[in-house]
Amino acid sequence: MSDASAAPTLPDRLSTDPRSPFHDAELLQNGVGIRFKGEEKTNVEEYCVSEGWVRLAIGNKVDRHGRALTIKLSGPVEPYLRTAD
Repeated sequence: MSDASAAPTLPDRLSTDPRSPFHDAELLQNGVGIRFKGEEKTNVEEYCVSEGWVRLAIGNKVDRHGRALTIKLSGPVEPYLRTAD
């Protein structure tokens, strides 16, 4: 048995916004962590590995529709599954 068959593969692009076509609630409940430029980020709203960018929430600021304001940063993105140790 290999570990690859036991763990789900992470998508190239994932979003926390339920309205997005890249949203996967089941995967997000399992816990997905993001390393951006070698540093763990906890405020990632969306990422894309192949294009090399993340959207980070800016504090607790929201737009007029109640969605978090974000900033898009470019660089190496490494998603991983968080394990319950």
